[in-house]
Amino acid sequence: MAAPVFIGLILGGIVVLLFGGDLLVRGGAALARIWKLPPLLVGLTIIAFGTSAPELVVSIQSALSGAPGLALGNIVGSNIANFLLILGLPAIFGAIATTTPGVRRNAIFALVAAIILVVVSWGDHTITLVESVILFALIIGYVSLLGILAQREKDDPSLAELTDLEQMDGLPKSLGKSVLTVIVGLVALPVGAQMIVVGGTEAAATLGVDEAIIGLTAVAFGTSLPELATVVMASVRRQAEMAIGNVLGSNIFNVFAVGGATGLAASMAGHDLPVPEGFFGLDFWVMLGASVAIAGIILAKQPINRLFGLILFGAYLAYIAVLARGVMG
Repeated sequence: MAAPVFIGLILGGIVVLLFGGDLLVRGGAALARIWKLPPLLVGLTIIAFGTSAPELVVSIQSALSGAPGLALGNIVGSNIANFLLILGLPAIFGAIATTTPGVRRNAIFALVAAIILVVVSWGDHTITLVESVILFALIIGYVSLLGILAQREKDDPSLAELTDLEQMDGLPKSLGKSVLTVIVGLVALPVGAQMIVVGGTEAAATLGVDEAIIGLTAVAFGTSLPELATVVMASVRRQAEMAIGNVLGSNIFNVFAVGGATGLAASMAGHDLPVPEGFFGLDFWVMLGASVAIAGIILAKQPINRLFGLILFGAYLAYIAVLARGVMG
């Protein structure tokens, strides 16, 4: 079969995956509202983890299928796309403020998460079972901290967004529809993930490239589409400063929750999670550089204006060009 067929399989899998993730979050939130569960508990579990479900399921499925490059490429590539593309492109059309409460804290966490991912990968170029447990423990600690802060900091919009079920549109009203929505979402997620893994590994084999390239580009971009839509819509509504928290939170969850769970899945399959050599030559440094740049802008309380947006977007295009040159070379 030709490479375009497998690329089509990846794109189709991304559509199914995002559809399933959205249904899972909406159905879970609806059930929580019907059962009158505390909004804080729902926000810190169903919504927070559910919105990272596409990256989580793809990476776990990739690790279990013996495609570690695809798994880690999805994580690292998504974080790069989030900072360079998803914050850079909308900023070209309208500045994104960085003074919203909670943004500076999450920028530091996102930078620390990127550093930790590189550190745990560095020694033997693998992520071991112990390191995977540490990563997942960190996401539990981070979520616990959010829970404490949500009770204290009522003016933090990122926390308010996470815990306000009433602002979610289109939730199923009845118990039956809510359960059905969750079930369809749970079925769609692994189906979409399997389509992506098969398409990604076969496309890599057909093109003669490392599967990590597919993870860093097509898969990472696809699983980052919800964040892109969120930031674009927020920019249109002149509320882009609200969306930056979504991007920072996504990067933190990608490293700690998705990275930790992927390493655990690999350990269940009987081996540590190997880190592709190419990551140490380019991709980790792009991720770290982007994390430092965004944290610096935020800590300096400077808006991500048109100039910064052009620089970030240009950096993403340059990164993709380097990857493409490696593929064609």
